[in-house]
Amino acid sequence: MIEIPDFSTLQQRLGQEVAVSDWLEMPQERISQFAETTDDQQWIHVDAARAAAESPYKTTIAHGFLTLSMLSALLRSAITLPKRRLGINYGLNRVRFMAAVPSGSRIRGRFVATELKEIDGGYQMVWTVTIEREGSEKPCCLAEWVLRYLL
Repeated sequence: MIEIPDFSTLQQRLGQEVAVSDWLEMPQERISQFAETTDDQQWIHVDAARAAAESPYKTTIAHGFLTLSMLSALLRSAITLPKRRLGINYGLNRVRFMAAVPSGSRIRGRFVATELKEIDGGYQMVWTVTIEREGSEKPCCLAEWVLRYLL
């Protein structure tokens, strides 16, 4: 885990990969819970027998939005940020899902500090995040993630 003591240190790291998260498993239970929560129960995510027979992946896969929703957990396992009162997910500038995340596989995030600017009451940070799957050369997801840190 990388510790960033203050926002000026983060400013100095712009354009650089700041941290790589721990590996995070994507078990079928998590995929099924996400399907239930979002009412997206397409067979490729929840029907192992059908996925084995009909899917090009031969197993169920995580929803792209599930993979994306793990950004916060991946960031927390990679970086300790400067003291702040509140962190807010402000949105995404760009997201691409380039490869599937099969059930049972592990993912991790690579975080590049892209932009940091002062805003009223804090900072706005853009992270370029590459989510990769263990054993795959192709990333699963690439996202420009905008966060606001309020002091």
